[in-house]
Order: sequence, then C-alpha cells, then structure tokens
Amino acid sequence: MPYQPPAACCPLCPRLVEYRVKNQAAAPGWFNGAVPSFGGLDSRLLVVGLAPGVRGANRTGRPFTGDFAGTLLYQTLIKFGFATGVYAADPTDGVALRDCRVTNAVRCVPPANLPTPAEIAGCNPFLRSELAAMPKLKVVLALGGVSHKAVLRAKGLRQSHVPFAHGAAHTLPDGLVLVDSYHVSRLNTNTGRLTTPMFEAVVADIVARVG
Repeated sequence: MPYQPPAACCPLCPRLVEYRVKNQAAAPGWFNGAVPSFGGLDSRLLVVGLAPGVRGANRTGRPFTGDFAGTLLYQTLIKFGFATGVYAADPTDGVALRDCRVTNAVRCVPPANLPTPAEIAGCNPFLRSELAAMPKLKVVLALGGVSHKAVLRAKGLRQSHVPFAHGAAHTLPDGLVLVDSYHVSRLNTNTGRLTTPMFEAVVADIVARVG
C-alpha cells in the first residue's frame, strides 16, 4: 500500500488541533499543520526526530528547519554526503537530501515541545506506513529516546528488548539497523550532552553501514 502521510489539518489529536488553531490565529503566515517528511522514499537512511518546533518546522513546513536543532543536523548530513547545499534555516535554501529522508515521530507541534504518550501512539501508524514504503531502507537514525521507542512500536517490537543508548546500533529482526543519538536540540548541545564530534561520529558510522 502506498504511503499515506497525514493531512496538514490532521484531526487525530484534540490537544494538538487546539494548539494548531491558536498558532494559526497568532501567526497566520506560518505552516501550522502536520509537517510532511523531507526526502525520497527510495532513501537508505531515515532520520526520525521527536516533533516539529513551534518556530521551526511548524513555521516553515520542513522538518528541522527554522530553529537551532536543524543547524547541527543538516550541516552534518551535508558534511557526510547525505545532503547538498548550504543550510539557511529556510525551506527555500536549496538544501537537497541524498539517499536520506527526515521525519518526526509526531507530525504536529505539541505545546512546550512535549507530545503526550497518546499523541505519540496516535501518530505512530504514519511512521509504520512510511517505513513499509521505503524498499531500500537500511538504517534508521533515532534522535532521542522517544523517537527510538516510536520506531520500535512502528516495527511491532517490544521497547524493553532494545534499550536506547547514544551511539548504539541495534539490528532488528528484519535486518534494519536502528542507530541511536541524543537529540540535536539546543538544550543537549548547550549542556554538552551532545557535541558536534559526538553526532558526527554517529553519522560516520551510518555512512559505513549504508555503504
């Protein structure tokens, strides 16, 4: 079955819909909807983040675009050949992904950047459908523990059997490799929990695995 992304006006999560309506009233020129994935379904790498930032992807309509988190992500993807161009925090900056697709576990921006467990579960069928629609997929890079668990749920696997750990690579029963990294958020980078060399080491390992 072809991948069916959520509509921009997805109605599944009442709290997120209410927040969307408030954002639409406050900033009618923003995207303010379920953010579509970026990159081709024929890619061998899928990057899964947590959710759109209110002034990032919720504003621009492209994952990890418009706030601090996208800087480290896209600059690293460009450095290791998974993207071309110069990231300028704008969907018209000309950045193009190569053999890579970027999405989020939750497609609509949550208040305080924190989706509820019900919202994560409600959005999971879209991730499940996306994974099934990527025939060449070899590696999934999960940014943070929530994304890690969302991928396992989408694959029908028990989360307790595959613990999250930065830099870890887990080979799933179907051969897909799930690679973990701390999220590229400003909080993690400002506190030193995730440094540029740490994240680059994770992506360098993925390059070797993708081949």
